Amino acid sequence: MKIGIWTDSHNFPNLAAMKLSAYHKAQGDTVELLNHLNTYDIAYCCKVFDFTPDAEDMALISADKIIRAGTGYHDYTTVLSPEIEHLYPDYSLYPQYKQAYGYLTRGCPRACPFCIVAPKEGRQSIHVADLSEFWHGQKEIKLLDPNLLACREHEQLLQQLVDSKAWVDFTQGLDVRMLTDANCDLISKIKVKTIHFAWDNPNDDLIKQFEFFKARTVLDWRKLRVYVLANYWSSHEQDLERVYKLRELGFDPYVMIYDKEHAPRLTKQVARWVNNKFIFRECAQFEDYNPTKG
Repeated sequence: MKIGIWTDSHNFPNLAAMKLSAYHKAQGDTVELLNHLNTYDIAYCCKVFDFTPDAEDMALISADKIIRAGTGYHDYTTVLSPEIEHLYPDYSLYPQYKQAYGYLTRGCPRACPFCIVAPKEGRQSIHVADLSEFWHGQKEIKLLDPNLLACREHEQLLQQLVDSKAWVDFTQGLDVRMLTDANCDLISKIKVKTIHFAWDNPNDDLIKQFEFFKARTVLDWRKLRVYVLANYWSSHEQDLERVYKLRELGFDPYVMIYDKEHAPRLTKQVARWVNNKFIFRECAQFEDYNPTKG
């Protein structure tokens, strides 16, 4: 069969697409990223974000069967079969990316109201794969886990990352509330490219936890990024308070705007100031930042 795959991924490969490709190639099928000039037996449309447009000229896709799935279609129930889920991804589908991508755990006990992880994956962080399932010696690992430290087996999984000797980017955030002496020691042994934390709720006092991590590790601020949720349940003053405190503690804040399209202009200006690191380092106070001049 001839298989076409479309995703809304632009700066990141789609893991489900790579596993579907691996499955079909193992059956002797031909797989490619969807081209509207070609005809397919099956066309998969894998959509992650609900705000991105659908496949261009979807009605013009020439395929005997079109399968649409993913959170971008508000579909939280369609999942890959275990046979496909545990295949080694076909990284050749995205040759421009040289890193390994995957999940060691799924699910999160936090169930934050703005996050789809709990309704999609469950309110428990569960060990779903070992590192060898998606990493075969690549120099860098992009870890996609939503809450690795909440998993009961997280220390043995961190040890796998230590043993890999690969650079590791914890892309989705470690839960600063789950830090212990033991897991901090393991994290210190990992070749960390970037660790992402999150300070989503301004009413959560996480200062002691951030201070604890800084005291237990020697990682530079440029490797310690903290997502700061804005335009959800915080005021402008609360956004700035978290940003200033994180910088003071030696972390690199990054503003994530909820419903960016309808966010206040002031919130967008804060995000531009914080997220452009040249501006953020040169202009210490938001009050001194002039967005019309950059």
